[in-house]
Amino acid sequence: MQKKKFNLSGILAFVIAILILLIAVPINLIFTYSDKVFDMTPAGKYTLNEKTVQLLDEVSDKQIEIYYLYNYSLSEFQNAPEFLPLYHTLDELGKRDNIQLITFNPNEEADRASALDPSGILGINEGDIFVKCGDTIKKIDYHKLFQTTSEGIFEYAGEELIAGAIKVCTSGSLPTVYFLTGHGEKSINDSYETYALQLKANNYDVQEINLDEEGAVPDNAAIIYLAGPTKDLTDNEYKLLSDYADHGGSLAVFAAPCDTKGRFSNIDRLLEKFELGIDYNYVTESNSVNQLQDREAKQSDNYFRVQYTQKTDDFTEDLTTDINYLIDQGDYIAGISNTRSVYEYSGDSGYIEKSPIIQNIADATTASYTTVSTAMGGDSDSKKQAEELSNTPLYFGYYSYNKQTLGKIILIGTTDIMDIDKVYPTISGTQYLTIFSNTWLYDTDIDMGIGNKSNSYDTMHFADAPEAESVLRIFTIVPVVIALIGVAVWLKRRYA
Repeated sequence: MQKKKFNLSGILAFVIAILILLIAVPINLIFTYSDKVFDMTPAGKYTLNEKTVQLLDEVSDKQIEIYYLYNYSLSEFQNAPEFLPLYHTLDELGKRDNIQLITFNPNEEADRASALDPSGILGINEGDIFVKCGDTIKKIDYHKLFQTTSEGIFEYAGEELIAGAIKVCTSGSLPTVYFLTGHGEKSINDSYETYALQLKANNYDVQEINLDEEGAVPDNAAIIYLAGPTKDLTDNEYKLLSDYADHGGSLAVFAAPCDTKGRFSNIDRLLEKFELGIDYNYVTESNSVNQLQDREAKQSDNYFRVQYTQKTDDFTEDLTTDINYLIDQGDYIAGISNTRSVYEYSGDSGYIEKSPIIQNIADATTASYTTVSTAMGGDSDSKKQAEELSNTPLYFGYYSYNKQTLGKIILIGTTDIMDIDKVYPTISGTQYLTIFSNTWLYDTDIDMGIGNKSNSYDTMHFADAPEAESVLRIFTIVPVVIALIGVAVWLKRRYA
């Protein structure tokens, strides 16, 4: 009689399983207790990017405070998978000797929250993050920390934004918007005060400067405003601003109509660098259908409807898509008031991109234009040109971007949108466009090169349905065949 073989495979498998448990469970407990994380995500969602680490090493000699305003403690985020990337970012930052991480509920500690924004300009919301170094504070809005792309992909932007805020705050000052004085402009401490506060709410510092007296453009100048001049730039100011633009500077020129004697020769020369120009006129609307209400709630030919030029594939820059969407939603009114027209030169430099962003509206029935151009200021030549512009297509705003020098400019023919004595809801669309244009001129959210982080998903693409069905069959049949072969081998050994 043949002896039956004794099969140890089952016992061996059981012993191996027990050993694995004895090793794996203690290791898991150890790493759980020590809060040790192995980040296996392709984007590194749960660890600091090497660029962030390098920045932190560079500013290790500066005392930094990071405030997270939330009604839960940071440790509770460990149980919320969607917040884990933010938890690990803040946790790693808090481990640095020079960084103090502070979390509190702004609703329960209102005084503490107000200390971060004593003027009430930035605004305090639950979920916001404030980064502070010395006297410099930068706010990160809660809705920016996590973003959803147009494809519906949920992304984490917190590390990029926090690192950028640390870089700004440790530099000693926020990006500064300078309003030029000395040319009859109104002041940011008076008529332009509300507009200046809006800029500050977007993490800019705002100052006035007499460039002729200062003798140089400050190094921290993010944008230079020329808002409503009634006198020309001096030759020295032109040279300083021209050099600033040639080195990638950003300019915002709001050339409201005014009755000057002669042209603004130096302002004209500055605009020519960007292949733009201003008409010496005052534009009104003769068609009552296109007229809007003024500050006295009366229909006025000085307040009228406009349209914001749609972006096309011919241009790389896009300043109008957002405002056009909001106009369609009924949130704002596309209007302008007390304006002159502006225009572009047909330059052939090849490296200047320019496009109108505000233009008049043609009559829906006749397709004719009904705006009236009245000469104001300038000389005899500009007067003749102004008189020829009535009932023609006109533009009231332009952007221009020199791709070689990286210099940028926004040119708009009115200052009403920033003047507390002139602004009115009927021109709210142009006011919003103006505020938004500052982000295009200089974005206070510094690009650190870290980028947004998201989950990575493997995908398969098929030419058509039959190809997809064939692949599915392969993925279904092959595992079944392999399983059957395995069972056959096991049975053969089992009864051998």
